[in-house]
Amino acid sequence: MRPLREDLVLQASLEAYGMVRHEGRLSDRALDFTLRRKAHLYSTERRAVAERVYALLRRQRTVDYLLSHARPGFEQLQTTRQDVLRLAASRILHGEAARQVARDSALTGADAAALDALPEAAAALDSLPANQRFPLAASLPDFLAEKFRETFGEDAERAAEAMNERAPLTARVNLLKTTREALLERLKAEGVECQPTPLSPMGVWLETRVNAFSLESFREGLFELQDEGSQLLGMLVDAPPTRVVDACAGAGGKTLQLAAQMKNRGDLHALDVDEGRIDELRKRARRDGVHNVRTQVIPPEGPTADEALVPLKDKADRVLVDAPCSGTGTYRRKPDARYRLGPDELANHVARQKALLERFSTLVKPGGRLIYGTCSILREENEAVVEDFLARHPDFSVRPVTEELGPELGAKVSRGPFLRLAPHLHGTDGFFGAILVRAK
Repeated sequence: MRPLREDLVLQASLEAYGMVRHEGRLSDRALDFTLRRKAHLYSTERRAVAERVYALLRRQRTVDYLLSHARPGFEQLQTTRQDVLRLAASRILHGEAARQVARDSALTGADAAALDALPEAAAALDSLPANQRFPLAASLPDFLAEKFRETFGEDAERAAEAMNERAPLTARVNLLKTTREALLERLKAEGVECQPTPLSPMGVWLETRVNAFSLESFREGLFELQDEGSQLLGMLVDAPPTRVVDACAGAGGKTLQLAAQMKNRGDLHALDVDEGRIDELRKRARRDGVHNVRTQVIPPEGPTADEALVPLKDKADRVLVDAPCSGTGTYRRKPDARYRLGPDELANHVARQKALLERFSTLVKPGGRLIYGTCSILREENEAVVEDFLARHPDFSVRPVTEELGPELGAKVSRGPFLRLAPHLHGTDGFFGAILVRAK
């Protein structure tokens, strides 16, 4: 394998990282933008850039604390120099040798000495009282560290640690075109080490680091990339081949899963407020051989939004509301999201979630089901939203997820009657799901 051209990797890493932390861009977009302009980088170098930027974003607060102790005057250094030190410290935190990293990063003098002083700074962090240490070691803003404690109690440190690991690359087999066993064989023939996921019966872990979109099996529509937790949320819908609504369809990951559950029969309505995402869904549906999806771009709110839903009122057997949320369950994949969430943003998410549930519940026919889900770990966006809805809608009741997933799987992935997933317990992203049944 060719050695990395460290100067080029560092330059690209600084550009992408700077866009995220100093310009407020989303990490995946910043990396995509940077790497598209760096056509001369080898694939191994591109991967190194992405991994180093994500690794630093996950450990940002920890790295800054360590450097403030290991490098006198760190806060006064010029921004680019700080960022070079951050990227270097993050690499050491992830197991690389200080001397080699200093050489790769062209660090000398006090900057190189700072890398050697990191173990001492880590000891200082470890000696802090638990309530001070946790937010720094978990690399969470104080507000979120408190929320993790509320959600996970004594497990908060383990949960935060798991959120700071790299997420596995997970696929969902397209059951309209193949089986999981056949897909595993096909992927192995394409040189990809893979294995079945332990919880979802249609999931596959891709263990070889590969650009999945370049695989022939992907181009043939044999699989989609979808976290195992998201697959389990889709399973709660248990979509019959009649009339099903995916109310916040986005680019359609779960829509396509529902189409397979329905065996391409019946009417599957995919609604979203974003034309671009709906276009992407249409493309994916064509590749996956999905024929029963009807896509519709709907206004975000107001009388015209309600009007757009009139034809579906009281008609759907299943309505899935996979609501936009804080994304606190997806920090393994979107590590920069933690720096964007504060009390006001959280309150806005909750208000929107309540409004969406209210709005789309009108589509559920008597005896039908409303499935509410988020990729959040926070009670405010999950159980509290469901409780608020039920208090105002006595004609809806909770169906325990174990009745849908079966006692064995259900017991592993539920807390009370709800789906509750977290990386440290299930190896998935953090997800919540509730099944609400409308009385006949």
